[in-house]
Amino acid sequence: MAAHYGLTAADITGRRRTAEIAHARQVAMYLLREEHALTLPNIGILVGGRDHTTVRHGVGRIAELQGEDERVRRDLAQLRAQTAAPPA
Repeated sequence: MAAHYGLTAADITGRRRTAEIAHARQVAMYLLREEHALTLPNIGILVGGRDHTTVRHGVGRIAELQGEDERVRRDLAQLRAQTAAPPA
């Protein structure tokens, strides 16, 4: 997932909050919630110890953006396809 945005897993779980990293982190939170039905606290742990309210905000932000932004819809579709594809 991080590689899709040109980042590392450490970027996603780290403390830096640049716009690019924050967006990728929110996408990760959204996919963990929607595709794996993880709880907000569990997602927070996976993305670097974030509070459940931070996770709720991130999930909500991506849910909102996918209705407005074609790039976000395309990114989500590509990431879902990557995780659904069987390993080569």
